[in-house]
Amino acid sequence: MNILIIGVGKMGTFFSDLLCFKHNVAVFDTDPQRLRFTFNVERLTKPEEIKEFHPQLVINAATVKYTLAAFDMVLPYLEKDCILSDIASVKTGLPEFYASCNHPFVSTHPMFGPTFASLSNLQNENAIIISEGDHLGRIFFKDLYSDLHLNIREYTFKEHDEVIAYSLSIPFTSTLVFGSVMKHQDAPGTTYKRHMAIARGLMSEDDYLLTEILFNPHTEEQISKIQDRLECLKQIVAKKDSSAMKDFLEGVRDNLK
Repeated sequence: MNILIIGVGKMGTFFSDLLCFKHNVAVFDTDPQRLRFTFNVERLTKPEEIKEFHPQLVINAATVKYTLAAFDMVLPYLEKDCILSDIASVKTGLPEFYASCNHPFVSTHPMFGPTFASLSNLQNENAIIISEGDHLGRIFFKDLYSDLHLNIREYTFKEHDEVIAYSLSIPFTSTLVFGSVMKHQDAPGTTYKRHMAIARGLMSEDDYLLTEILFNPHTEEQISKIQDRLECLKQIVAKKDSSAMKDFLEGVRDNLK
């Protein structure tokens, strides 16, 4: 299959390396410098070069800020039966785009961003495939993710946004609050160091990505839940209520099972 990958950041490079021995792969980026370390692929820097490659599948790995713009740039050079795909963690605007683009599509979300996951060992990681996409496109990514031993789940676009609000917005919010109140420690403990590593990793992400994830329409509800539990914990601490603290801790342990 002729596969075009848009963008050669960490995820674009990951997919390029993963696919280039089984398929004809071309990578497209308007910055030639970013293509220097790509391997066993065609390197494209001008949109018009895409037409000569005749891609059958496009994997849009551009950063979330430019996902839609990247599609708009390459769309005029694609044949009508070419399958469009994205791996964006934020799907804002994509359902509407796919509904009007006149191309088959498949949307997935590999839940193993390069900040924390080891891309060489993904057997404990997850991937979401949007159920509303093209059947053949979904089969392609199911096979690909199965070969990586990922745990695969299928959701609609709406269900995806709800899951992301829960699985990303809660830890992102908690980490941002932690990072905003913590001060440098000369002799930090293990728990502190682990939390700091998570916070620094999160803050190495693109600001636009973090903003879009937190602006998910379901995030506010999750933040309210955090506020409720914080207020409960604050009251327990203020009253030094050992019995209530025991109940609180037991509730947390039950929730983590």
